[in-house]
Amino acid sequence: MPPFPPLLGARLAATDPSGDTAPDDSGAFDDTLDDAELRTARAALAQGRRQAARSLLLHTGDDWDRRGHRLTVLAREPYAAAWASEWLQAEPGSADAATLYALAQVQRALRGKTDPDLARAACADAAAQAPADPTPWLGRLRLARTLGPEHEVLGTFAELRRRHPEHHHAHQLLLARLAERPAGGRAAEDHEVYDLAELAAAEAPADSPLAVLPVVAYAERYRVLAATGLAPADPAASGHWSGPRARRILRDAFDWWLEWEHDEHPRHHLDLNHLAFALSCAGRPAEAAALFRRIGRHATRAPWCYAHHDPRAAFRAARARALNGAAR
Repeated sequence: MPPFPPLLGARLAATDPSGDTAPDDSGAFDDTLDDAELRTARAALAQGRRQAARSLLLHTGDDWDRRGHRLTVLAREPYAAAWASEWLQAEPGSADAATLYALAQVQRALRGKTDPDLARAACADAAAQAPADPTPWLGRLRLARTLGPEHEVLGTFAELRRRHPEHHHAHQLLLARLAERPAGGRAAEDHEVYDLAELAAAEAPADSPLAVLPVVAYAERYRVLAATGLAPADPAASGHWSGPRARRILRDAFDWWLEWEHDEHPRHHLDLNHLAFALSCAGRPAEAAALFRRIGRHATRAPWCYAHHDPRAAFRAARARALNGAAR
């Protein structure tokens, strides 16, 4: 895939946080999704016992998307940085401990609890211990996406993508940042975030979950437009998914899901929620209902938090509309 165009000098729109950075105030969402092993390790870590996390990461190996997902979730535990620091003291050469510590410091920096430069340094130390691992760069990208200049976002993404070209979380973080660039007089469906999402999806293998990236790009752009007053607060009334490009993207993504969707991808429920959200907003209840049945209890905060202060209520309302509409 060609390099992304430079972002330097672009003025970012003032927006609400995206799904990766917004605080979870609902108390209803579980970031582990359906990863039972991760849930067990997180519970043990919350009790100060690191062996389950140590074993989990050892067996995850170089499944980079799963490793990134698991470490990011573990790092969100309030005392993860302290526990990882103790782990590092016990095992100074542990790349797993160093990466957990780095991502925990990133989480603390995003919450305003520590200096972002300390988190950047921790990511650099973790990357030095495991040069092939994209996960320390994922931590750096999460930090840059919210707190860093644009050249840091692109440079960090390039380093991460060099290690894992199809990194799911990294691509979604980049789209969230790109969606905040002003349209620059371009037509609504000509924003560059859509171009880049479609390019990444087209360059990925046929069975890659990056196929859903264009749908994610539309959700992120809606977040920006709604937060800046350029789109109605009700996404279904916004017309955002009614244009020819949006209709084509939704059709292609739904067809991909029918043929290629893999249950084993660690973040596949996030993709399903994005697709259900878009189909709901586009007034396609039969297709949305199929997604909601597949999602089951695995609702995710994004993208429902983009449309409502209570994302759980937004999810339930959209699901009820879709299931009722499909039953008629």
